[in-house]
Amino acid sequence: MNYNPNSAEVKELLENVLQRYFGCTAGEASRDQMYKAAAITVKNILSDKRTAYKKKVNAAGAKRVYYMCMEFLLGRSLKTNLCNLGLADAYEKALGKLGFSLEELYECEPDAGLGNGGLGRLAACFMDSLSSLDYPATGFSICYEYGLFKQMIVDGIQVETPDIWLPGGEVWLVPRTDRTYKVRFGGRIREEWKSDGHCEIIYEDSEEIEAVPYDMMISGADSSAVSQLRLWRARNIQKFDMRLFTQGQYTRALEESTNAEIISKVLYPSDNHTEGKLLRLSQQYFLVSASIQSIIRDHMAVYGTLDNLADKVAIHINDTHPALCVPELMRILIDDYFFSWEKAWSIVTRTVSYTNHTVMPEALETWNEDLFRLKLPRIYMIVKEINERFCRESWTAFPGNWGRISHMSILGYGQVRMANLSVVASHSVNGVSELHSSILKDSTFKDFYRMYPEKFDNVTNGIAHRRWLCYSNPKLAALLDECIGTDYRHRPEELANFASFADDAAVKERLRAIKHENKIRFSNLVAAKTGKRIDTHSVYDVQIKRLHEYKRQLLNALNIIGLYLDLKENPDLDMQPQTFIFGAKAAPGYDMAKRIIKLLCMISKDIEQNPRIREKLNVVFLENYSVSMAEALIPSAEISEQISLAGKEASGTGCMKLMINGALTIGTLDGANVEMQEAAGADNMFIFGLKADEVEQLWLNGYSAANYYISNERLTKIVNQLSVGFAGESFADIASYLLNNGHGIADPYMCLADFESYHLTHKAMIRAYRDKDRWNRMSLLNVAAAGKFAADRSIEEYAQRIWKLKKVK
Repeated sequence: MNYNPNSAEVKELLENVLQRYFGCTAGEASRDQMYKAAAITVKNILSDKRTAYKKKVNAAGAKRVYYMCMEFLLGRSLKTNLCNLGLADAYEKALGKLGFSLEELYECEPDAGLGNGGLGRLAACFMDSLSSLDYPATGFSICYEYGLFKQMIVDGIQVETPDIWLPGGEVWLVPRTDRTYKVRFGGRIREEWKSDGHCEIIYEDSEEIEAVPYDMMISGADSSAVSQLRLWRARNIQKFDMRLFTQGQYTRALEESTNAEIISKVLYPSDNHTEGKLLRLSQQYFLVSASIQSIIRDHMAVYGTLDNLADKVAIHINDTHPALCVPELMRILIDDYFFSWEKAWSIVTRTVSYTNHTVMPEALETWNEDLFRLKLPRIYMIVKEINERFCRESWTAFPGNWGRISHMSILGYGQVRMANLSVVASHSVNGVSELHSSILKDSTFKDFYRMYPEKFDNVTNGIAHRRWLCYSNPKLAALLDECIGTDYRHRPEELANFASFADDAAVKERLRAIKHENKIRFSNLVAAKTGKRIDTHSVYDVQIKRLHEYKRQLLNALNIIGLYLDLKENPDLDMQPQTFIFGAKAAPGYDMAKRIIKLLCMISKDIEQNPRIREKLNVVFLENYSVSMAEALIPSAEISEQISLAGKEASGTGCMKLMINGALTIGTLDGANVEMQEAAGADNMFIFGLKADEVEQLWLNGYSAANYYISNERLTKIVNQLSVGFAGESFADIASYLLNNGHGIADPYMCLADFESYHLTHKAMIRAYRDKDRWNRMSLLNVAAAGKFAADRSIEEYAQRIWKLKKVK
């Protein structure tokens, strides 16, 4: 097939698809039909490229990586695929001849409901880079029917509604009903020893669910490779109960089918009840069981043996959600292929690697042991054996130290510890920033590090710089092309050459003008969605993260309240107009996060009622923040809020997207901020607050939030205002949370301890903003320093040090 059709050939492809799939001509087609026709033609090109590439990989006997993650936050596919394939111009011309605009078609596509936050966005960026760098790769996840949720804000309250993305999104999916697999849950296990000496595992009264794969093609930029993202849907394996249906018992007839299909309905169902915990556990095992079976089948089809699995396959666990791939691979090797335990364990531990994404002990995933044994009886038997053997090994390493061994064990105190399982079974364990990896070795996994120092590594996260710079900010990309050439598109480290223009007044002025044009574009987008227009002459101060206490949207809110009180006291205050823009979703069961969303919305509403203040201060909370919204917002951002409590953020990638688009960072020395400061220089970032070791010391000394409240007059006024409230609603509960939390430690993420430093640093940042030449120079140097934070660099490190992959072109 022609992978690079010209506009006339594209026009013919579109007309053929319209006729075949929709029975209409271009003149009769709706915009939605034309979008789907364009998507189908692109999918066909990618599928053919994928087939050709797979043949090359098989012929070369190349090792391939299988990247497992509960979520892939892909956003929209049409624009990225066309840009990666170099076909955007051809499609634009062809569509123009047919009476359509490519930009209009982009807007027809919903964001794929397959992810939530940084974990899923990182996975999507990595798949893009794997393709672009010509590494053989497949991603595995679940085909969620309703995604996480669609966020609505009603009177400041987050309301969750289904994210119905498949009607517009499933056009990108290729059903593979010829590759279904059975996944078993519950029941009882019986062992029966055969005359040939192997033990047959017999399942009794277990529930069987069918995993049906749907493949999505992930393009690379100017590459031979096309990666595959395989998404699993759950389907009831039992046949439809016709007897009940004919008796009129329609609901009962459908009940079993519905119960099975619940597994692939929603990403991250609430787990504050037993049913939710069972569903999450079922989702995780469903994902890994289907995926491991698929990997084994594909490997056997090429090599006919599993003896070389570790030489030809790398399985990567992205966070602990897919950790059950360890006992599942053991189950298949032992039960289905009759490997000895020792040989199976050797294969598993040379095949599997693990990336940790959290430094907070409470976020390290655990399961109730009784629930785990009930739902996954055979897997529990295997995990129990892994644990017993590991405890014997750790006794050799730490003789007599039961406390340490108990802490490291996979089973302990009625819990199954998924992070411990991942560390024990993986040949490589990495963090996602230098600071994070140090904390893993020094604190979170310090005992494992003493036992297995060779396992631990660091690979700092990265972003798909082509998508977030070249495709999302084409005017900035054009300026870079003109100044330093186009090599940076494939070698992001070449962005460093842009620093030579730091004192070029004309370049800095163009950089400022591009930023303002992007601000106007985003303001128009918000106006079209909400009817409200953002002042493009105000500074765009942006915090876009999932809503969590440790990310400290509340600290930002406290500073905004201070500014609001200043203006209420003196509306004529000489102040740089500022617009604070938030994008965040709170987990459905996370009450404090939802209260912080309401606080931000009520502050915004209160400001709206004061026209004079509104001229200088605004708060915008973006409803249902998404990847496609980020692609418009990030190029317009001027201040990037990266203000988590030091030692809590593993890395962060939003900070990198904002940096590469010229926003300046205000942040703590946390996560990737540390390396960003090293790359850009301390003079080009605004760092504040306690460092990670200082946070730890303050806890040891006894943190008293009330002392900061009492000793800082400005902070006293701000916290008191919380009780008074905004737009008629008191937030005394948040004031209480900060000062005398009845449910635990007051101000657990030290907003009050860092407030004064944050407030003064923010003031210094606004002063710098008013010095346009200085600000533009700093912005330019941030763009120039951002090359290190490209996913291409991250993937090269994984491929060379951890997965041991070679490129296939």
